[in-house]
Amino acid sequence: MSSIKDRQRAAARARLEKEMAERATSARKRRRQRAVLGSALAVVVIAGAAVWIVNVLKKDDDKPGSASASAAGTVACTWTPADAAGGGKVKDVGTPPASVPNVGTSTLKFDTSLGVIEAKIDLTKAPCTGASYKHLAEKKFLDNTKCHRLVNEATFKVLQCGDPFATGKGYRETDGTGGPSYTMIEENLPTDTAKPYPAGSIAMANTGQPGSTGSQFFICSEDTQLSPNYTLLGTITSGLDIVKDVVKAGDDGAFAQSAGGGHPKKELTIKTMTVS
Repeated sequence: MSSIKDRQRAAARARLEKEMAERATSARKRRRQRAVLGSALAVVVIAGAAVWIVNVLKKDDDKPGSASASAAGTVACTWTPADAAGGGKVKDVGTPPASVPNVGTSTLKFDTSLGVIEAKIDLTKAPCTGASYKHLAEKKFLDNTKCHRLVNEATFKVLQCGDPFATGKGYRETDGTGGPSYTMIEENLPTDTAKPYPAGSIAMANTGQPGSTGSQFFICSEDTQLSPNYTLLGTITSGLDIVKDVVKAGDDGAFAQSAGGGHPKKELTIKTMTVS
């Protein structure tokens, strides 16, 4: 008799244990479902909040005069007033805008007496100098001016231009002393000291003092070795052969005892300068 009761108790205990295991399994499934649902709801809430924030910020950015709208793609430039006290000649053309683009490129074009010379200006590297040349082009600053200096040495072959007073026939002692009514700081200085100014480079001349860049520039007809103190404005894309021919023709040695080189024997006149 006892054995029958024992078997009955064992069967009841087994059924109870099975029911408890099933209930525990069901409880775990419900907890997992709630956790998954909760996580999904959290993701939806976070995503919705993110979309709302982005839309709000976008609306703020689209408002005229907002800080981000005015700052995107521009940089502030400092234009220092220049005068003739230092011995140079100044042509007053005002100053470029205080805020200028620092994205994209510009095309610099010289229509010269010997043909067209074009160059590309990378505004991400030389935004202020690029803006200066756009301003000077709009003022017809260098129209009908001559390239006044040439150097043709072993590692230094350049043609220098950019003096608004270098006009007329022949050359004058004052050619090369003129500039605009402002100067600017140097930018885009070459970091490759082994080859700082490759053939076709357009770089800005200065007095040797920081912040003395004006309108004068030099074009390198060959790889040129100079200290990396001169702003790299751009690179010639067409017409470098014109510069090479002028440099090859030589100079008169007028500056041999001071700055080096002289007036080009083969004259090159900038009829018009444009920046687009």
